[in-house]
Amino acid sequence: MFDVSRVTTKGQITIPVEFRKRFGINKGDRVVFMERDGMILIATLNRMAFEEFQRAMVGEAEKAGIASECDVVNLCREVRADLAEGRDASNA
Repeated sequence: MFDVSRVTTKGQITIPVEFRKRFGINKGDRVVFMERDGMILIATLNRMAFEEFQRAMVGEAEKAGIASECDVVNLCREVRADLAEGRDASNA
C-alpha cells in the first residue's frame, strides 16, 4: 500500500483514510513516531504497547511449562475451575 501526504507549515500530516481504516486509527488515537534504519515508522500507541508486552513475555511460557496450544487450553480450564470453586486463580 502506498500513498502521499504533504507536511503543513505546522509540521502536521494527514494519515490517508485507507491506512486509518486498515490499522484501526480513529479520531483522538495517539500515534508514535520511530526511526528505524533511516526510515520513519508510525504506529498506534496501543500497538506499540502490545508489541512491548510481547517482547517482555518472550520465554515466559517455557518457564511455566507451556509448550503447546493444548497446554494453554488446559491451563485456561484449570484457572476457570479454580475461579468457579472460589479459589485464587493466581496460584494456578
